[in-house]
Amino acid sequence: MNIRSLTRGDGVVIGAAVVLFIASFLDFSSYDCPQGVDCSRFDSPNAWDSLGLLMSVFLAGVIGAALLIVSRAMPGRKVVGLDLGQFGVALTVFALWTAFWTILDVNNAGAGLILGLLAALVLAAGAVAGPLVPALKAPLLSPSGPAQGVQGGQQPYGAQPGQGYGFPGGQQQAPYGAQPGQGYGYPGAPQQGQPAQADPAHAQQAQAQAQQPAQGGAAPAGDFTPFWFAVPVARPLYGEDGSPNPIAELAPGTWYLAVEQRGQSLIAQTQDGRRGVLQDTTGIQRG
Repeated sequence: MNIRSLTRGDGVVIGAAVVLFIASFLDFSSYDCPQGVDCSRFDSPNAWDSLGLLMSVFLAGVIGAALLIVSRAMPGRKVVGLDLGQFGVALTVFALWTAFWTILDVNNAGAGLILGLLAALVLAAGAVAGPLVPALKAPLLSPSGPAQGVQGGQQPYGAQPGQGYGFPGGQQQAPYGAQPGQGYGYPGAPQQGQPAQADPAHAQQAQAQAQQPAQGGAAPAGDFTPFWFAVPVARPLYGEDGSPNPIAELAPGTWYLAVEQRGQSLIAQTQDGRRGVLQDTTGIQRG
């Protein structure tokens, strides 16, 4: 899973789930040791000594948080007719509900139960408010540059190290004698890996070829030029065959290559080579 697809709301959910799991090992109840009595051997139980409490509060909350995060990696997956994210939200609310009535039923609540209630409250709030509050919908890791879309030391798809065709911020170098716009992919222009022609005669010939239609009666490609872009929030990428289920999720902070335009939609290509239709193109950042 791409960590840059996580939002601040996801960060709140993960943090609360960790605290909730730690609280399960703390004392379930507290007690006052009478004066003159050695209470050092008294072992106060925790949530792991009560299977019902463990499963309905602590593990239910942790499992709900896990389902929320997994739903980011596998959008569209369902459990008993519910989306994984919806099922996770329901579990976190159930954990909070059970923790609240349990602490009211205990005379001397211990640190584990008190901390568990607070963690369940934050967990449920983050799960419910995450998709609704703009501050929680923001990316967990803010992008600092196009290089953040590179993972494992690999260059972005179609780009050379530090520069290249379509790479955001990369300087495009025109061959000698070529007009502006005679870059990679245009008829008569030098392709990648070929040196520019320094001979004026060759430069004039290349310019003349660029102004003529391609041989075989085929006209040059439309005025659409592939470009790099980033999305402001996580957005699904659908298959080109029109399937209603997403094939991938575009994450904020990562640069993707737009290779074609279809109406208001874009055909985008991910770093692993998958192509799909980005239907919602509002607010995208072009490189």
